[in-house]
Amino acid sequence: SVPDGIVTFFTSYQYMEKTIAHWDEMGIIRQLLAHKLIFIETKDVVETSIAYDNYKRACNIGRGAIFFSIARGKVAEGIDFKGHYGRCVVCIGVPYQYTQSHVLRTRLEYLLTKHQIREADFLTFDAMRQTAQCIGRVIRSKKDYGIVILADARFAKNDKRDKLPGWVLQFLNEFNVSITTEEALSTIGRFLRQMGQPFSQQDLDSIQLDPIAAIEIIKTHLVQSNKNKNLLHSNTKTATTQHSFSENNHLATQDDDGIPPDDYVDNEDVKMEEDDLSMSGL
Repeated sequence: SVPDGIVTFFTSYQYMEKTIAHWDEMGIIRQLLAHKLIFIETKDVVETSIAYDNYKRACNIGRGAIFFSIARGKVAEGIDFKGHYGRCVVCIGVPYQYTQSHVLRTRLEYLLTKHQIREADFLTFDAMRQTAQCIGRVIRSKKDYGIVILADARFAKNDKRDKLPGWVLQFLNEFNVSITTEEALSTIGRFLRQMGQPFSQQDLDSIQLDPIAAIEIIKTHLVQSNKNKNLLHSNTKTATTQHSFSENNHLATQDDDGIPPDDYVDNEDVKMEEDDLSMSGL
């Protein structure tokens, strides 16, 4: 299971409310509450601020919490979930803009007329930009780390995946795309165990964006750590061995016109099966 804080982004308020209601009928909300507290972003700024403050308190005391929010809402645009406040981010659905907005229609016509940019290309690019914005809420520095779950099959399509920034795209390899829930849980567990190990400043400084290089550093660190433990165990009766470890540094790896109104349903939204709605990967 993921420790501390989890941030979940939905495509609209209506979609979020319907999904939460469905989870409640299935008993999933009750299961989640057994492990973490749940807080929800609303259209009221004061209510959302209070929810966010309580969310942080729950993470600080070790209770853990989940924050349900909107991809184009206030949380996605201006609140950071650094450190233990955001150990996992889940994006449910592709956050397309509301295409019937008069402002957006005018912008699309201008882009097509003046720059020959097709409507579909711009909307997809904008949705992926917003997705990257949501992901970036939990990865705030080189020392920060977190799990990213893109819970929509459309993210695996080349026309969408290729529009994600490089710092996200580099981790979407064949081993992490279109995997089963069991495979995801196994990957998450392995990742969290690795991140729970202390790292020296030298290891941290040598980590690059290449995930393969990062994995090799982790493996080397774990092997050396095991050797040190074995050496310490064999010499306890004859000598006192001093080990110095660095502090626990870890691997880093709006309401606006874009939010669909409550009565809008995106034609591209795929129907999620009940086992997907359970978000058992959390």
